[in-house]
Amino acid sequence: MDLSERLPAVLEAILPVQHEDDGALTVQHDDTFASLRVVTIAEDLDLVSLTQVLAWDLPLDSKIRAKVAKHAHDTLLGTVSLVEKIATGTGRSKKTGDVLLRYNFPAAGLTDDALSTLILMVLATGADVRRALVA
Repeated sequence: MDLSERLPAVLEAILPVQHEDDGALTVQHDDTFASLRVVTIAEDLDLVSLTQVLAWDLPLDSKIRAKVAKHAHDTLLGTVSLVEKIATGTGRSKKTGDVLLRYNFPAAGLTDDALSTLILMVLATGADVRRALVA
């Protein structure tokens, strides 16, 4: 069974999974949600691409930016990033931001148990970052 067939089965054994029209798999974990998909880079090189939304529409100030920067520096399982946005609608512009965790890893040689453990470790890392940001 190839990775694109294994990933849904592995995820469904540990979390509720929503199958998206574009082939992505969406899971919710501890007040976050994540999109996972298999990406073929080259023959015999498939990656699992995980993007986890940790927080959205955070009011941006120097304190939030500093917290995100610290987590971006300290997080080992994934890359934490801040996507800044300008919200309008009340006649005034307001800067907000979404915080994401991204992690791409080759998974072809991992057993199903190792794959599920690694995914849960990454999702737990994202949930920890979320709690630190919104506390």
